[in-house]
Amino acid sequence: MMYPYVQYPDGTEVVFSNIYTDENGKECIDVHFERPTKDGFDSVRIKLPSYEIIIWEGNYSDEEIEFFKTITENSADLFYKYSKEGGLKFA
Repeated sequence: MMYPYVQYPDGTEVVFSNIYTDENGKECIDVHFERPTKDGFDSVRIKLPSYEIIIWEGNYSDEEIEFFKTITENSADLFYKYSKEGGLKFA
């Protein structure tokens, strides 16, 4: 399950996964950044808690990738919290 987090003016949408256990028994969350393009989507997926980029497809710049890493690092505690609660609750 993926939960919405935020959408930026350029159309990039950020979603995050349920907590899952990886092959090493560690609790993880995937944070996915995606924006539509005329040919499909640009996509980046970062795995918590390692902050490893596990998907990078399309035309995101190095600066955008650094921004996504910063967002993921600064919001990691929120991703874990809201994943445990079944996502953010919107009115």
